[in-house]
This record gives sequence, structure tokens and C-alpha cells, in this order.
Amino acid sequence: MNLSEGTTGSNLDLFGASPDASQEYWKVAVPAGMLQALTYSVPLSIARDERFRRGQGVIVPLGKRKLQGVLLDRTERDEKIKTKDIIAIDEDRPCLPEPFVQWLEWLARYYVWPIGHVAEMSFPLLDKAKNARQKERKSKHAPIAPELELTRPPELTAEQAKVIGDIQASSGFNAHLVHGVTGSGKTEIYMRLLEKVVQNGQQGIVLVPEISLTPQLIERFTRRLGNAVAVIHSHLTPRERTNQWWAMIEGKKQVLIGARSALFCPLPNLGMIVIDEEHESSFKQDEKLKYNARDAAVMLAKFSKCPVVLGSATPSLETWHNAKSGRYKYHELKLRVADRSMPTIEVIDLREERDVRKQTGENDLPFWMSQTLFTAVKETLEKNQQSALFLNRRGVAQAVVCPACGYVPECPNCAVKLTLHGKSHLLCHYCDYHESMKERCTQCPDGEPKPIGLGTEMIENDLVRLFPQARVARMDRDEIASREDLERMIKDVENREVDILVGTQMIAKGLDFPGLTLVGMVMADVAFNLPDFRASERSFQLLTQVSGRSGRHLDEGAGRVIIQTYNPEHPSIQFTCAHDFEGFAKFELSFREMLGYPPFWRLASFRIQGLDFEKVTSTAKRLRTRAQALQARSPNFASIEILGPAQAPLAKLRNNHRWQLLVKGPDPAALVAFCRHLSENQDWVPAAVKVVVDIDAVHML
Repeated sequence: MNLSEGTTGSNLDLFGASPDASQEYWKVAVPAGMLQALTYSVPLSIARDERFRRGQGVIVPLGKRKLQGVLLDRTERDEKIKTKDIIAIDEDRPCLPEPFVQWLEWLARYYVWPIGHVAEMSFPLLDKAKNARQKERKSKHAPIAPELELTRPPELTAEQAKVIGDIQASSGFNAHLVHGVTGSGKTEIYMRLLEKVVQNGQQGIVLVPEISLTPQLIERFTRRLGNAVAVIHSHLTPRERTNQWWAMIEGKKQVLIGARSALFCPLPNLGMIVIDEEHESSFKQDEKLKYNARDAAVMLAKFSKCPVVLGSATPSLETWHNAKSGRYKYHELKLRVADRSMPTIEVIDLREERDVRKQTGENDLPFWMSQTLFTAVKETLEKNQQSALFLNRRGVAQAVVCPACGYVPECPNCAVKLTLHGKSHLLCHYCDYHESMKERCTQCPDGEPKPIGLGTEMIENDLVRLFPQARVARMDRDEIASREDLERMIKDVENREVDILVGTQMIAKGLDFPGLTLVGMVMADVAFNLPDFRASERSFQLLTQVSGRSGRHLDEGAGRVIIQTYNPEHPSIQFTCAHDFEGFAKFELSFREMLGYPPFWRLASFRIQGLDFEKVTSTAKRLRTRAQALQARSPNFASIEILGPAQAPLAKLRNNHRWQLLVKGPDPAALVAFCRHLSENQDWVPAAVKVVVDIDAVHML
């Protein structure tokens, strides 16, 4: 078999004359570990099949196995290598549309990942349901997109009408940024645009960053589009995902809502892609194909010659830069729907709060709750309105410590402290290792371990004690284990069966609760000082998004936001209080440009990991040597900077030691080519060590 690389597009006459009239050879994307496509010979009976064309699934041999692959391009035979015949056309898979195949090739090339593994992501886990028993099993689940009474669309604001008109006035591919304050009606714009797409006989995709956004969004879309809506995300069963996939492929559904994996459904007639909350880092996949669904969606729209709409109140600085430089069309919504007021934001300096308590000796409230926040929650309860308290940290306490010797229990598999849950359950949030907290310290004879820090579980316990009459609920990954848990929790809050909601970032993103008028940021400092150049950007986005949950349906007055912090002067807080995204963007971009960080330069990360610390360390150093040698050989790579290697901030995860080598440069094409050259031949890498590249790295820990 020929391991030469597959081509990146097809301008070939697929049915024209062959170099050998009696034999054709084709490149096939096979799910195997090499970056390149493989070459196979084609029996005459298969070559004459009318289905035999680019994008069609085929069955091919690889070693002693039979695998499902995808036809790419016809090629010439390498006389030095013996090829094997394609076995058959794959009867169970539809032919992929040409723009979609081009997109798969781009993904594999840009993110330096095997084309066969990329193509395999385009198909569901299970075969299509072929008998009544399978359909009967499916019917036992709650409907994914329920049948609801259709509602009439609301009257558009002047800003909404202008944005819709401007987007519909352009034809073909265009990338549009809809930058609207929280509560400005971006979802209504998406629905109006997609209604038009469906009327034109086309299909659309709506990407959301988190499963927490999907229940409300699904309900809103089904109330407008009826049974046209399909859903794909990780909380569905394999059978549910497979059936939803086929409903879109066969044209039974027209609008697909889902998390990033929904992008891999090869729609036959794609007319628009919408990316809601486009700034969210969860659009970037960390494992295997490390693609960014936002950027990948823009490229899919480009290949499909259709518009892509990116929406956010706090756009990523990469998207903002593209809009301001003219690469994307910019649309702004400055006002909330019905001229409702933006929430008032009050900052509480916890340093002053601590000093006042010391002077007065008043310690009735928990250490994390200011008097201002306590009074605000109490007043909100008295008005029969809802409050939400946010902390991006699960558990009762972030760690336990022995006051006698200072010992802190750590995870044996990861370089992190164990988090206390319940009264005595110590848990690692990375590998799920757990143990019981000991009554006596294991490292000294006198110590009794004590919890330190704060988590959502402690906040919930304290609120139950402070407000015994209130109905308190917690929304984090400990409490929300399934799709049903999430849907039930959202319904409880919508139906006013919850008075105080405590949660992590699950409650910060796009959720819309009519009765919520008070939002409290318990500890805004949690993400300020992470070793990541995007820390300030993420903090600003989180503060703004959390604040935006407050008072979205108040026709009179404004919602209230209380931000508790030990660092009230932090730029993220100052710009959030002023509702000034553009000011923050200018401030942050000035540093990025000076330091050569995205969006001005591109950044890629090589992660070197394995069980043996010495082997990982030596491999990381050798990778740098190879990178320097490659740079010295080619003038095309002269502008690239090589940083490291160094141990990753999370130096050990799941028993794997982790090092990083960063490369950055002003030319995206040169950077990708540099990374591909370094990745192609890994014969020098020890068997127990992995070296993986992450193009446009987002998660730096």
C-alpha cells in the first residue's frame, strides 16, 4: 500500500482516461494512524458502479482487517509498492457532498491529523435502524425535540430588523459577527434567518458550546419551526444520535442544533451555519482531532458557499479582530429587547469586608458572603424573585490541610490537590480518584485535617442554613449527571420552584430565566491569575455573561449584579462594570500585539507526555533540537519563534508527565507546515511517549 499523502482537492476528471486503462488506483481515507491517505486498486466491476465517486464509502483491506473508508481522488500507481483491491462499495453509508469532502481534507491538513480518522467522524456510531424493535426501543426515551404548540414571532426591534436585512442582502459565503449585549435578542435573529433558509428548501446548523444551552434553545426553535428540528450532542444515546443524523441526511429535518460534533453531519443542502456564544473555549476539542468548531464552521461555510453567523455579547478577540479588519461583516445590537435596562453592577472589596468584621467582631455570616450580598438575597426572596450565586469551583472546599504540619492530600495520579465533597469525600476532578478524609493527619502525630477554600457545595449548605425557608438548588457537574437532570433543573428554575440557584459556569452561558433578578459573583478572582495569556479575556467574558443573566425580563427597573473580589481594580472588573467590551478589547489587544500573541500571530503547542518522567523530559528536549534544525534548514520558517520546552502548568495528569513546546509566528501557513514537518516522522519518539500537536491552542494548562 502506498502511504503517500492524499490530495487537498479534486479538479480531476474522475471518469476520464486512466494511466493504465485496465486498472484504476484511488486514494482512500482509511481510519488508521498515518496522516496520509492510502492507495488501492479498483476492480473493474466496482469502477463501473455509478456510485463509485469521490466521497463514497468503500470497504478496504488493511492487514488482516476490513475497514470502512472514503474515496478521495484517483491517483497513479507507485511501481515499488504492491497495492490491494478495494473490496466493495459501502452499502451502509451515503456519499459525502463534495464541499464536505474538501472541508474534511482541510481539517486533516490544518490540524495535522490523519485524514481517515477525520473522515470517520462524519458517520454515526451505529448502523441505521432497520427493524421495528430498534425503533420501539428509541420511543421509550423522552422526545429529543418535543412537539410543542407553535408560537407567533415577536415584533422585531429596529436593530434586529436591520441586522437580519443586512445579512440576507449578501449572497454566497460571508462570515457575520452579531455583537449584541446580553438580552438583545440574538436568538430571535438566528430563528428568522433559519426560517428563511428552510423556506428556500435548504438546511441549517446551530452550534452551541455547552449541552446546558440546548434544552432552552431546542424548545424555542421547536416552538417556531415545529418538527423541522433535529439535535445531536454527547448526552444522547448512540441510537438517538444515529437516528437524528439520518433524519438530517434524508431531509426529514431541516435545522440541526448541537454541540461541536454536530458540525460533522454531512448535510446534503447546507444553507447556513449559526455559532451561538462563539467566544466559548469549549468549542475547542482537547482530545484526538484538536479542532476549533468555530473556525472549522467558518471554513465549512466557505466550501459550501453559504453564510455563517457568529453571535456573542463578548466576542473572542480573534473574531473581533477579523470583524474590525474587514474579514467578517460586523453587526451590532446596543440595546436590550423592549428597551429593558442593563443590570446595575456593584463591586464589593472583600479586603475591606474582612477588615470591618475584624473591627466589629461580627462573624455571623460565612466568610465568603458580604453583608451587601446577604441583604440583597434576603430582599430578593421577599419580592418573590430569584437569585443566582456563581462560583467556578465545585465541592465543599478546594483542599484540606493539616494545621500542624501543613500537609495537603494530593491525587496520586495528577499533580493537583484533592477537593473535599460532602463531609469527608476527597475527589480529583481530573481522573476521579477518590479517598476518605482521615480524622488524624497521616504525616504527623498531632494534626487534624481542616477544609480550606470554597466550593459550590459549601455555598449551598450555608444558604440552606441562612435562608431555611428558601428553595436552594445547585447546578454543577456533580449534580447534573445526565440530560434528564439538566432538563429537570432548568424547568424547576423556569417554573419558579427554585428561589436561589448556586452554580458553576454551567449557569453563565446563554440561559434565560424570567424570574432571575439578582446575580452574585461569589469570588471573581478565581481565574485572574491562571498561567494563560487569555486569562483576562476569559475573566471579562465570564463576568459579563454571568451579569447578563440578571433582569432580562424586567420591564421596569434593572437587574442587580454583585461582584465580590479581592482585586476590584482588575481591568476585567472595571470594563465589565462599564459594560464596555470595545474598551476592554482595545486594552487587551495592545498587549497581544506587543507580545506577538493571537490574533496577531498564530500559536501552536506540542504536548509531550508519558508515564516515565526521564523519557518525557529527554523527548521534549530532543523535539526542540529537531525544531531548531528544521528552522535552520528552511528560510520559510525564519519568522517562527520556538518557546520551551517546559513542564506544563498541570505537570502530571492521570499518571502522565506532561511537557510543552510552543511555537508561534505571523504566517499561519508557515506555522502549520512547520508543525506538520515536525509531526510526520516520529520514529525517534520512544514507544511509551506521545508527542501531539495542537494548532491554534486554546487550553494552555
